[in-house]
Amino acid sequence: MTKYPAIPSKFLDGDSPILNQNGKEIAKLVDFWSWAYSDLIGNTERGILAEYIVACALKIQNKEHILWNKYDLLLDDIKIEVKTSGYIQTWDQEKLSKLSFGIQPTKGWESTSNQFDKIKMRQSDVYVFCVHKHTEQDTINPLEIAQWAFYILPTKVLDEKVGEQKSISLDRLLKLGAIKCEYEQLLGQIKSVVSK
Repeated sequence: MTKYPAIPSKFLDGDSPILNQNGKEIAKLVDFWSWAYSDLIGNTERGILAEYIVACALKIQNKEHILWNKYDLLLDDIKIEVKTSGYIQTWDQEKLSKLSFGIQPTKGWESTSNQFDKIKMRQSDVYVFCVHKHTEQDTINPLEIAQWAFYILPTKVLDEKVGEQKSISLDRLLKLGAIKCEYEQLLGQIKSVVSK
């Protein structure tokens, strides 16, 4: 029997107080979220935001989010990996960034058993590649869906065509048959490509 079983994540209320040693409120949880996660242009938070945007499109944003799971989202029995890239970064740039996505096979981790798989593989059934396509610093806002583009590709295509490759460009994804779709089309397109 496990002495310390996995702790399921739960949705917290932004109004929850952060208390000092005397029980006095020093801030609210939403203040921490704002302080820690407001850089939505940076690679880390932009990636998590993209996962949430896709979850909203699939109407599964109220499901538990396990940060280190084998895949990012689960829609019915469809395992989904969400990858992001963008032209604008938070650091000084001489030119716009080239779009690239990490696609390397991994040894998946199982949160309930705290064990890694023995074999490296791509853990999902389908990839959703999210491009923050906006290129103007003055008007950049990752919270606007119009600033994003979405591309879908079944994982089996990556396995067959690029093997152990660790990263891939958008141009190469398009040559492999990645399907561009609008936000409102994500649910239908994901189900369609997985059923083929």
